[in-house]
Amino acid sequence: MATKSSAAPLVSLDAVILDTETTGPDAANARLIQIGAVRYAKGRILPDRTLQILVDPGEPIPESSTRIHGICDGDVAGAPKFSDAYRTLSEFAGDAIIIGHSIGFDLAVLKRECALAGLEWRRPRTLDTRLLARVARPMLNEFSLDTLAGWLGIEIENRHSALGDALATAKVFQGLLPYLREKNVRTLAEAEAASRTLTEELMNFQSAGWEDPVSAAGRDAMRPLARIDSYPYRHRVQDVMSKPPAFVDGDVTLEQICALLIDRGISSVFVRAEGGPGIVTERDVLRVLAGRGAAALKVRASEVMSRPLQTVRARAFIYRAIARMDRLDFRHLAAVDDKGEIVGALTSRNLLHQRASAALALGDEIDFAEDGAALAVAWAHLPDVTGQLLGEDVDARDIAAVISREICAITRRAAALAEDRMRADGKGEAPVPYAVMVLGSGGRGESLLAADQDNAIVYEGGGDEAANDAWFEQLASHMADTLDTAGIPYCKGGVMARNGQWRKTISGWKEQVDEWIRRSRPADLLNVDIFYDLVPVHGTLALADEIWTYAFDRAAPAPDFAKLLAETAGDFRPPIGLFGGLKTQDGRLDLKSGGLLPVVTAARVLAIRHHVLARATPERLAGIRALGLGSEAEFNRLIHAHAVILKAILRQQIADLHSGAKLSNQIEVKRLDKEQASELKDALGALAHTDRMVQDLLFEQPH
Repeated sequence: MATKSSAAPLVSLDAVILDTETTGPDAANARLIQIGAVRYAKGRILPDRTLQILVDPGEPIPESSTRIHGICDGDVAGAPKFSDAYRTLSEFAGDAIIIGHSIGFDLAVLKRECALAGLEWRRPRTLDTRLLARVARPMLNEFSLDTLAGWLGIEIENRHSALGDALATAKVFQGLLPYLREKNVRTLAEAEAASRTLTEELMNFQSAGWEDPVSAAGRDAMRPLARIDSYPYRHRVQDVMSKPPAFVDGDVTLEQICALLIDRGISSVFVRAEGGPGIVTERDVLRVLAGRGAAALKVRASEVMSRPLQTVRARAFIYRAIARMDRLDFRHLAAVDDKGEIVGALTSRNLLHQRASAALALGDEIDFAEDGAALAVAWAHLPDVTGQLLGEDVDARDIAAVISREICAITRRAAALAEDRMRADGKGEAPVPYAVMVLGSGGRGESLLAADQDNAIVYEGGGDEAANDAWFEQLASHMADTLDTAGIPYCKGGVMARNGQWRKTISGWKEQVDEWIRRSRPADLLNVDIFYDLVPVHGTLALADEIWTYAFDRAAPAPDFAKLLAETAGDFRPPIGLFGGLKTQDGRLDLKSGGLLPVVTAARVLAIRHHVLARATPERLAGIRALGLGSEAEFNRLIHAHAVILKAILRQQIADLHSGAKLSNQIEVKRLDKEQASELKDALGALAHTDRMVQDLLFEQPH
């Protein structure tokens, strides 16, 4: 499961928090007398999922130990032997991550008990709150459970009982998560990697005879990946839906509908009706016929139609439609465009091949997540899916598009949850219509796994605009916090709707665009470029479309503006050395500045200049090529280079996720095999004359 993989966000771990009580403090000879454990899932401690077992140690309990935990020989008389208790613990924990405070001691005791009982010892994957606290707040005086509980304001009940200490440890783990996020420690692998840097502490544990409290690097990096049918991740609903959709009026009879179904070879029709459209399917017809016989043929569509319609966006990938059908147990979906208009019908027949293939890894959880932790569970699936799709040799641009669609979906859900929060806080509904937009790589459909937040809000003017803006500021703050919890961190550059420069009325955005176009220095246009990548994801989408189109309309006749945007990327030189080797710093090559930036900037600048209303880099380049500008071969080389660079970054990000390394756009060159290195050099070499091409085409007129 993704919630146990290296890439799993800590907030979404499927975990068991464990504590033990023993006959003494020396792991070399201590015997187990009590086990306590509590389940943790989706960011919540589950107090109704606990375990507490007394264990017969087979020897007297020293009085000095009894004074600590209160357990005496009489308490364990007749208690289960270790073999039975261990079986119960194993069934309770399953393959969950085990978390404890000074967990190395507990592991050492359990391992020794297994050896004494003749049981096989299988080391679980573990985290230690003592080490995590040292990572999160290294300046604390000490890191005992009592000290950490006091610092975090946690009251410990039943101290030195195994379950009491396990519950306290669970609360400490939960309390540490925001502080760990501040240190860019968000995933299981990152927590393990950060813990392994505390070498002095680890050596002390080893000297005491404890087990290593943190699992070895890359524990699941080499585990076999289930094969995945890549088709649903490469194709969209619009590729397989039935179109045009069949519509009938509400007074049409079932007899007429049957004739239409047979004539068109379809299994459903949409019904125009007051209050919103409905649907009549073959099953609806059969159900009414079975109940009413021949008289059913005269029944009107409005009497049997189903409402409300279940929908999926036509531009959504097929995997999302499959997941929605599975969740709803529904065979028919209406495919809608970005305006919510029905443009096609999708049935289980359309997806028969995909349903018969391997199980999908990405589900429909995002749209129904109740909080940031639940969103984190859904987000945690992406790295595994990415790795599987790379293994199936799916085009990296398609994989990036899948990641981007999930980012947009998570942002949309975060906005909806923020609205719920505003209502719960007594702030009411949005004062005016508005739209949430995703900017940058997410808007282009080119996000990779190291994405952070890039979002903005546009809203209608009128009324008390100061009060309205305050409402949207608070909404955007809730949205940003939810996204951060979900695993999409705050933007370091501040490109978030909670900041005023990224939250404006329609007229405010138009004034901003006009001001950008009047500027005369590249430095004045920082972060302006990603505005032209925006895609609306929530609210009244037409508002965002209006300002996006306006931005292109105003910029196209202003070549100096496009030229300044091009200059913000700087002069590009491929990172290839004199003798053909890839230039690195500390063994890594930054493929964002050294590869992606020049091709993305070139496509964006030329699209703005020549009014090509597209978002994705390949689509922009193809649109410019279609105008008869430049060399077709050169555009094809850029499009291919873009795909090669994306793939190289994704491969590295998957490796870094498993090792706990910080995700970035930098690749470790020594990991490339000869073929990969050659392909990457060719791709980077194809970008050598990108600056010159842009300068030439800025002032060339379409043929």
